[in-house]
Amino acid sequence: MRKLIPIIVLLSIVSCKKSGETMTSKIDSVKIIDSINAVRTKINDSILSSRAYKNLEGTHILTHDMIPGNGKISFTKIGQDEYKVSGENRKGSNFVKIEGHARMTSPKNLKFDGTITQSISDYENGKLDVRKGKKNFSTKDGGKTFKLYESVNNAGFGDKIIIKM
Repeated sequence: MRKLIPIIVLLSIVSCKKSGETMTSKIDSVKIIDSINAVRTKINDSILSSRAYKNLEGTHILTHDMIPGNGKISFTKIGQDEYKVSGENRKGSNFVKIEGHARMTSPKNLKFDGTITQSISDYENGKLDVRKGKKNFSTKDGGKTFKLYESVNNAGFGDKIIIKM
């Protein structure tokens, strides 16, 4: 019986020894997790790209109801549905200038954050009117034209500022 106890202890130690199979299973599980993450990334990217709105990048027409003719406004893409915006419409001493950033928040809304500067001779003898902050441009024709929603200027008159795509 005394000889049997050391043999049992020795067998239990040998049987509890870790084998190389556990390392292989850990490596396999890492590969599986990596492949799952790759598939998830593809799915997430496809969802994000399907959420994207119409691409507005390029040069477009800027109009103001008190300025004859058309000006130019350019949209430079800086992110998904985000643009750097700059442009002006000028005729004689009358002008409107737009500088800032814009983001499409829905197919019908373009959120603008920046400065709209204008001088119209019929409004307070051409006094410079500067509007800063967040403004909304909205469309009713599927994105062909975007009209400034908050159109009342500092002189109290409503402006019709339109971006034609």
